[in-house]
Amino acid sequence: MPIINVTVTGRPDPDRSAEIAAKVSDLTQEHLRKDPTVTAVAVTYVDPQHWFAGGKSIASQETNSFWLDIKVVDGTNTKQELAAYIESIFAVFETLLGKVHPESYVLVHEVSAAAYGYGGKTQEFRFISGKLKSAA
Repeated sequence: MPIINVTVTGRPDPDRSAEIAAKVSDLTQEHLRKDPTVTAVAVTYVDPQHWFAGGKSIASQETNSFWLDIKVVDGTNTKQELAAYIESIFAVFETLLGKVHPESYVLVHEVSAAAYGYGGKTQEFRFISGKLKSAA
């Protein structure tokens, strides 16, 4: 159910986007236990000449970079799971992009179940509905 926005340096490439989406979705399932059938991944690209780290373009540093932003329901993951996820994401991007600048980021937003959902229903509604169904 998470929405994951990934920005990478480079030129738009549908095959690379598909590979990024698959690997990110797999790691999200493995480390954060999120169902891949309701995981959305959007991949965008930035020319490395227009991405700066430490005041210098990524292109001039002969590296690549990425920014991954994911929203999950608050309290559904432990600190250890989040740390393992961030570490795994960084490692997979090193295999996908080559040399990755250390100023590449992963941000996991933990949001309220009452303020987050899909298909017109909040995650809180889904949780309560599931509990009511199992009690019946």
